[in-house]
Amino acid sequence: WYHDNLTRHAAEALLLSNGRDGSYLLRKSNEREDLYSLSVRGKDSVKHFHVEHTGTSFKFGFNEFSSLKELVMHFANQPLIGSETGTLIVLKHPYPRQVEEPSIYESVRVHTAMQTGRTESDLVPNAPSLGTKEGYLIKQGKIVKNWKTRWFTLHRNELKYFKDQTATEPIRALDLTECSAVQFDYSQERVNCFCLVFPLRTYYLCAKTGIEADEWIKILRWKLSQIRKQLEERNATLSS
Repeated sequence: WYHDNLTRHAAEALLLSNGRDGSYLLRKSNEREDLYSLSVRGKDSVKHFHVEHTGTSFKFGFNEFSSLKELVMHFANQPLIGSETGTLIVLKHPYPRQVEEPSIYESVRVHTAMQTGRTESDLVPNAPSLGTKEGYLIKQGKIVKNWKTRWFTLHRNELKYFKDQTATEPIRALDLTECSAVQFDYSQERVNCFCLVFPLRTYYLCAKTGIEADEWIKILRWKLSQIRKQLEERNATLSS
């Protein structure tokens, strides 16, 4: 379950799409040479914890362990606190580096390719479930045109938004198979905005930064291209 050069984004994609509550893996931290990151899946999100290697032991918060096995045994029975939400997380299921489905890693490379700004034609196909993303966006209301911050999650072909990160039930789930376009929007008096065009409504969303808006647009456009591709293949099969 040690994944040497797995990125934070790729770890989240793997654990959200293929893991379950309590799945975990260890990877190198990009902050310091002596730091590792323990990525653990909670109910609907992935938390990342620092593990410091002193040379003779592994430090995790106020605890110190002689080996990683000892650390895992400890937290298999003693819950971790899942950051600001206070969610209790237990290390139940190690996520092995050698997995049965090689397509998982192909798919994660797709996710990573999008982060590095490569074009859709460069991407590895057949990864509909692994382009995952979550984060806060500011959304314009439908009737009253005010702006409210909402927590968004993108998984498979569904974009859901919640009142905040702690909410368990979404306010709405948008089916991306019905979305016709995703693009930057300059019609609002706000920066870093983009819109999703649906038959009955256009959703206007704003990110905190231009880079974040660009990431959302890229992954959503990639989703739409995959949906169209699947539709074309289905129609071709039916017509033949």
